[in-house]
Amino acid sequence: MIARAEAVIPLGSQTFSKSRLQLPPGEAPLFLTHGDGGRVWDVDGNEYVDMVSGLLPVVLGYRDPEVDWAVRRQLDRGISFSLATELESDLAERLVRLVPSAEMVRFGKNGTDATSACIRLSRAFTGRDRIALCGYHGWQDWYVGATTRNRGIPQAVSELSHTVAYGDLEAVDRLMSQHRGEFACLIIEPTNIVDPPEGYLEALRQLVHRHGALLVFDEVITGFRWALGGAQAHFGVTPDLSAFGKAMANGLPISAVVGRADVMAEMEQIFFSSTFGGEAISLAGAIATVDKLERENVPEILWRKGAELMAETRAIVTRHGLDDTLGLVGSAPWAVLSYRDHVGGSAAAVKTLFLREMIAAGVLINASHNVSFAHNRADMARVLSAWEHAAGVLALEVARGDLDKRLHNGLIRPVFQVRPSA
Repeated sequence: MIARAEAVIPLGSQTFSKSRLQLPPGEAPLFLTHGDGGRVWDVDGNEYVDMVSGLLPVVLGYRDPEVDWAVRRQLDRGISFSLATELESDLAERLVRLVPSAEMVRFGKNGTDATSACIRLSRAFTGRDRIALCGYHGWQDWYVGATTRNRGIPQAVSELSHTVAYGDLEAVDRLMSQHRGEFACLIIEPTNIVDPPEGYLEALRQLVHRHGALLVFDEVITGFRWALGGAQAHFGVTPDLSAFGKAMANGLPISAVVGRADVMAEMEQIFFSSTFGGEAISLAGAIATVDKLERENVPEILWRKGAELMAETRAIVTRHGLDDTLGLVGSAPWAVLSYRDHVGGSAAAVKTLFLREMIAAGVLINASHNVSFAHNRADMARVLSAWEHAAGVLALEVARGDLDKRLHNGLIRPVFQVRPSA
């Protein structure tokens, strides 16, 4: 099937992180047929506990009854209309109520839509061109031009984007002082695999404002996972603009730009417009998702499930003597797998072998524990059993040495590094 797909689709997938590049070469499923709750099935009928969750959008689980009902009801009414629908205001009002930075709202279809709109708004509002970046923000030129995968990006565009390290206030101050009066904004994932140091986000907000720039939170991952109002609600720091997506609609394609009313008013002057921005199926699904997230207090449940899983897996790692080789970093709602070089094999070899064995044990996983509301005790038990198996195999194989040479199908390689090394 991969040969058929790659004959007409580069990489055979629409997404790098869902392609063969990010899975153990030749030893992992590449195509799925369906999902239910916290599980998925591949084209050969194999069942897996899904710890990828569609790269985090599937926050409630597959085939969630309330979301599916809302989608079916709207399907009977229509999908895309010739004018706006009331659904747009219904969802926008919910976001204004839940998200601290949301005074006004506009919708897109993916995270890059939202982050790119934040950049354009910031430039229009401030009359400045330079932007500072901290984290992963999508595929547009303004971001990818600052990465190592910048082929096809004009140098003039890349020169306006500056990457800063997470937690380094002095670096931000130096950068903005060096180009005084030229920065439109700093866009940052408020937390990722590193928790913010005490007072960091508030100090960052004050620093950026002192330089006349805007603070933008990329909450595409953290939104509706850390709290209903995102990481900004969890940490108590309100940015000027925010980008939301992923968990907002349990897998349906929708994102949101939210922010201060005076900044969002620039939407009437810039051009951010799309045929499918008000597509009704995704709006209806998002409303049902947000309502259930709030009614069931899903973020609190994700914190609890994730914390239990982190504690149990760390105990397994310690038991197998792998603390210096394998681990979990970040926060409970999104714990990221961490690999380090071992005398018996490189970090890439450790990752490749570990994921191979996890998948062989019935757990689909790539970069992180993406827990969902639907993951139940049986799912968690299988995940822990798979960890026990994979850690045991890994301990034996790194002890043998030369792991890189013995993985004959090759190693998983990153597309580019966007977050601090774990």
